[in-house]
Amino acid sequence: MGVGVGPAPQPWPDDPRLDPELLREGDRRNVVDRYRYWSVEAIRDDLAPTRSALHVAIENLEHDLNIGSIVRTANAFNVGGVHIVGRRRWNRRGALVTDRYIDVHHRPGVSDLAEWARGHGYMMVAVDNPPDSAPLESTRLPERCVLVFGQESAGISAGLLAACQRAVRIEQYGSTRSMNVAAAAAIAMHWWIVQHRRPPVR
Repeated sequence: MGVGVGPAPQPWPDDPRLDPELLREGDRRNVVDRYRYWSVEAIRDDLAPTRSALHVAIENLEHDLNIGSIVRTANAFNVGGVHIVGRRRWNRRGALVTDRYIDVHHRPGVSDLAEWARGHGYMMVAVDNPPDSAPLESTRLPERCVLVFGQESAGISAGLLAACQRAVRIEQYGSTRSMNVAAAAAIAMHWWIVQHRRPPVR
């Protein structure tokens, strides 16, 4: 059985949010059921009022596949925006087209991201394990926060790390020096959600 639903039975509802092509062909996208047959624009408009204050920044030095995974998680938490720092092109396969439903910004360099954060009253918080980092699980993250992540192998570059006002680490108890950056991003984003966003009433 495939993901999603097949063609919608006729007569189709008179709803401007619905996409005629999806109604006709079926909707196999990875979206929650209430957005079945909705156009991309309608979904974006519906998500906009409830976007989190949280933003996420990812350093793009090597077209890392993990960038797409981080964008996908950011969409799941409906963050305010994702900033790709460095190369404009990035590997979108891991995003599974979720980048269509979230604001993704390109920042050519560290100074561009830092200027945006200052201008919008955001604190940049590095998620890495430098010597002066604090344990994530004992840290109160600011509401207006940009969680900053680096590349899979090298972590956050020295220049980007220096631009961050704080650094937090995820405590580890095994032999590896670091965990997968997409996994770390999911943990850190969820920690912000726990602190600043209540789940909807069902």
